[in-house]
Amino acid sequence: MTVRAASAPVNRGQQEGWTGALVGLPALMERTAGIAEVAIALLDGPVAVGHPDLASGNIRVLSGTAACRQLDSVACRHGTLVAGVLHARRDCPVPGICPGCTLLVRPIFGETAAATEVNGLPSATLAEIATAVLEAVDFGAHIINLSVGLSEQGPGSERSVEQAIDVAAQHGILVVAAAGNQGVLGSSVITRHPWVLPVVACHRSGGVMASSNLGASIGRSGLAATGEDIESLAATGGTATFDGTSAAVPLVTGTLALLWSLFPTAGAAQLRLAVAGRVRRRSVTPPILDAGAAYQAMAMYNERT
Repeated sequence: MTVRAASAPVNRGQQEGWTGALVGLPALMERTAGIAEVAIALLDGPVAVGHPDLASGNIRVLSGTAACRQLDSVACRHGTLVAGVLHARRDCPVPGICPGCTLLVRPIFGETAAATEVNGLPSATLAEIATAVLEAVDFGAHIINLSVGLSEQGPGSERSVEQAIDVAAQHGILVVAAAGNQGVLGSSVITRHPWVLPVVACHRSGGVMASSNLGASIGRSGLAATGEDIESLAATGGTATFDGTSAAVPLVTGTLALLWSLFPTAGAAQLRLAVAGRVRRRSVTPPILDAGAAYQAMAMYNERT
C-alpha cells in the first residue's frame, strides 16, 4: 500500500483512467449515488469513521465497534480502503461508488500485532466469517462484501460457513467474495459456494493479475474487476492505493448496490443474473464485469414486467 496526500476532487464519471472505467461504472454512477434502503455489510477490518471524506452519516455497526483503535494497523488500513471505494463522499478526491447506500460495518480482523495475517493481509477464521454473515442476515443486509483471506479451515468450520451462506441465499442476500491472491488454481469453501460471486483482480488493461486465484467455480460463477492501483481513503488521512482481489471486490459490490438502488423491487437472483449472465462457462477465468450491460439487462427486464 502506498499513501499519498489528497489531490483535488475529480469527477470519476469523466476520468478516463479511473479504475472503474474498465468495468463500466462511470455511467452507472452518474445515474445514482445509491439509496439508504440498500444496505451493504462490510465484513472486513474496522473503519476510520472519522475520515473527513467518508460518508459516515449512513454507517451503521453490526456488533462491537466500527471505528479503528489503531489507525496504522493493517486491519484498519484495509477496512478503510475497502470502505472508501464503496462509501467515500462523491465530492472528495476519490469519490465512492455508492455513498448514498447504508454501510453496515462488522469488523472480523483484529488490530493487535498478534492478529493473524495471510500474505501480509489481515485474515479471519471460517467460524468468524460464518458468525458475521449470520449477523448481516439478521440486520437486513442486501449485499455482503468479503474482501478476506482465510486463516483456518478446521474440522466442521467449512460446514459452518456453508450453512451461513445458505441462510444468506434463503434471505435473498448477495455475497461477493475475493477469489484470493495466492496465484493458484483452486478455490475455497467460500468461492465454491454456488450463491457466491467470486471476484478476480485484473490490470487496468483487462488482463488478469498473476497473483489472482483462478479455478473452475471461480470461472463458472465469478467476475473480474480492476484490482490494480485502486485509490481510496487512507485511514490516517488523505488517500492511498491498494491492489488485488480485495480491491476488486467492492467494484462488483458497488455495482450491485447501485443497480438495486435504481431497481429497488428487483430480486437478488435477478440482479445476480444481470451482472454475471446466464451463459454456462467452462473457463477458469471469469469475464470482466460490465456495469453498463447489467443496467441494460435490468432496464429491459423492468420494461417487460
